[in-house]
Amino acid sequence: MVPIAIPANLAANAAGSDEPDLRDWVAGLPRVVAETAARWALRLGEPFQPGGGCSWVAPARDHAGRDLVLKVGWRHPEALHEADGLALWAGDGAVRLYAAHTFAETTVLLIERCRPGTTLSRVVAEPEQDAVVAGLLRRLWREPPPGHSFRALQVMCDQWAAGFQRRLSATPGSVDAGLARAGLALWRALPASAGSSVVLCTDLHAENILAAQREPWLVCDPKPYVGDPAYDALQHMLNCTERLVADPAGFARRMAELLDLDTDRLTRWLFARCVMDAPENAELREVAARLAP
Repeated sequence: MVPIAIPANLAANAAGSDEPDLRDWVAGLPRVVAETAARWALRLGEPFQPGGGCSWVAPARDHAGRDLVLKVGWRHPEALHEADGLALWAGDGAVRLYAAHTFAETTVLLIERCRPGTTLSRVVAEPEQDAVVAGLLRRLWREPPPGHSFRALQVMCDQWAAGFQRRLSATPGSVDAGLARAGLALWRALPASAGSSVVLCTDLHAENILAAQREPWLVCDPKPYVGDPAYDALQHMLNCTERLVADPAGFARRMAELLDLDTDRLTRWLFARCVMDAPENAELREVAARLAP
């Protein structure tokens, strides 16, 4: 078997993970990559560095000479329907999907290559990123098609809530009890009270938006669910830590205006999301305390 380079982030994640399945999966990557390249008649380049924590991603060319990217991903719950989301969007604001295959613990995607492929975070200041993120989200939001396989946002929130309670039990006193109760109650209730339900990206931030030639910016690495559009602003906001800590209410108001969302609802989502991360993050504990209803 021809050895392959393992990107730095994937190697570090596997080495530090308590998931033996992930370590075994990384060890088996040379075989999976070789089989996939043969299946689709691909010529592969070196993987992108430092890469992601759960996937091996490299430039590729097929027999027709198309400029592509091969993504070989470890199957984990968050990314379960990445291919379905890309297929639904069909290149409208997101990278195009050309082929997908799932087997054992692996999902492989053959997708459009973005050139120059620079991330939004590297070339656009945070305040200007807001408008790009909002513009892309408004294009991605659409009604789920009949018979779709996307999971409900409620499913994800219930799983996170259970994990939050386990972490609180392991670190008693890490979060104010009243704050934890209020955040947990909202986190569980908000998905069911949404006025509309759309296909969500759920993990859209400036690292997952790439400069391209077909369009100025394209989304990659979505983690689709179906639910409240107000949820979808959160990951970008959490990635802008300084602004979030400085003025969480003002930041929520700005994003709500750009996305034509109810400011109070987005603020409640932001409060609940910060509570979910509060046991390990002192800055988000402070943000949650300031936003508490």
